[in-house]
Amino acid sequence: MNYKRLEVFLEFLVFGILIGTVEDLIAISLTTEAEITWDVVKIVVLVAIPFAFLGEVLVDKIDFVEIFEKLFKKTSKKSDK
Repeated sequence: MNYKRLEVFLEFLVFGILIGTVEDLIAISLTTEAEITWDVVKIVVLVAIPFAFLGEVLVDKIDFVEIFEKLFKKTSKKSDK
């Protein structure tokens, strides 16, 4: 396996976990009266890990630019008629 690719994957995975954790903690604090403790942070991190992993796997495997190009070509052909 290419080590540079693995490094980039792990960097984005860690970043995804951090961002997912922060956004979940913000959502919890804004919508509940729950006190943010280390136990809450642990649970939030455990929930964020699989979503960050799936996000990285999907982003790595799916070429969104190609999909959008195909969609816009189809919609522009329909509007030209």
